[in-house]
Amino acid sequence: MKRTFEDLLAEAESVSVEGWDFSWLDGRATEARPSWGYQRLMSARLKTAASALDIQTGGGEVLAEAEVFPPYMVATESWPPNVAKATALLRPRGVVVVATPDEPPLPFADAAFDLVTSRHPATIWWDEIARVLRPGGIYFAQHVGPASVFELVEYFLGPQPHARRSRHPDDESAAARAAGLEVVGLHTERLRMEFDDIGAVVYFLRKVIWMVPGFTVDAYRDRLRQLHDQIQQRGPFIAHSTRTLIEATKL
Repeated sequence: MKRTFEDLLAEAESVSVEGWDFSWLDGRATEARPSWGYQRLMSARLKTAASALDIQTGGGEVLAEAEVFPPYMVATESWPPNVAKATALLRPRGVVVVATPDEPPLPFADAAFDLVTSRHPATIWWDEIARVLRPGGIYFAQHVGPASVFELVEYFLGPQPHARRSRHPDDESAAARAAGLEVVGLHTERLRMEFDDIGAVVYFLRKVIWMVPGFTVDAYRDRLRQLHDQIQQRGPFIAHSTRTLIEATKL
């Protein structure tokens, strides 16, 4: 028996969206993963660092998968529920989690770290990243690329031609160089996503809050109903995420 539109909405509205774990979507949404395997590559770099900083760590889930941490390991996060979750997950392994807003300055001394990492930072403060890296230090990150999941964004917000250029790897590389970093690796991939029901869409937009700013079920109920009917009639809603792997060295 197919679940009703209202049932799917009620379930997706009630579930917690704390942390950066998307396992609730198992069986109802899929996203292809980049070929490079960010977590594995990040872990390899952490093994050889003496000090490292993970920026915008979320609930710490990605960082916690690292096999070995350097002697001095710090993570930052701004959203209070994620700070608590990351602290509970990472503190037993000796990681210090610092609550700080996603804006400069970072609360660390100049040249404090050998390595700075981040997976899907919402904002990228290149001057601050360069400042806290020691000369020869590395910034290694996976960024959300341009026009990521814009099929879904534009379904709710309409055409966003100017926003499509945001987070372009060429622009990010130029900003990194302007901050005193040398980009030594840059790869971008576009990856298929499928949303099998309207509950998955609601959960995703509640969790990834910058996709449709101010999203609520009440504000978009009519569009959600139309999308629910579309999925019922035609099958999963198809979108594409964009991911950029970037590695840069402090000059």
